[in-house]
Formats: sequence, C-alpha cells, structure tokens
Amino acid sequence: MTKTLLAEFTAREGAEREVARLIREYALKVREEEGNLTFDVYTKAASPRAFWIFEVYRDEDAFKAHLAAPYGAPFNAALTPLIEEDASVLTFLDPLATRP
Repeated sequence: MTKTLLAEFTAREGAEREVARLIREYALKVREEEGNLTFDVYTKAASPRAFWIFEVYRDEDAFKAHLAAPYGAPFNAALTPLIEEDASVLTFLDPLATRP
C-alpha cells in the first residue's frame, strides 16, 4: 500500500525566496528516489508563504528510505530557522474507498 502525506509549513516573513530555493533543490533529489511516486510542492494562493508538499511513496519501506536519505537532515536543518513552525507539520493520508 502506498504511503501518502501532506507536509505543511509557513516561511517566515522575508524568507519565502530562500525556502522556495531550498525546496526546489530538495525536490529534485527526492523525485530521484526509487520509491518516490510523487513530490509536488505548492504555495497557498492566498498566502504565498504557506508551503504544502504532497508526497506519495511506493510503500512504507520506500518512505523509511526517504527519511534515511543523506540529504534530508541537512535540508531540514537549513529549513527550520526559515519557517514559523518547529518543523514541517505532517498529515498522513489514506485513500477513500470509492466502492462499497
């Protein structure tokens, strides 16, 4: 079963461009991961400092491999002082069955 999540965070005032640069570079690496199916980055239309990342991994093992990737910790260390939250807020999603 796929592992799907939404990661959210808000760039501090004036840090939007640096956050966007960091996440663009990070996205290129994540999208190369064998088990990554989707890594789409959005900003909220009404609040461009709000970033939403929709992520889908092949399965739990692929998600664990993503978490262990060597570029993850440096990305998070660079991101943390640039965002309002202590870290990205993760919401794990389950698909809604469309058939009874």
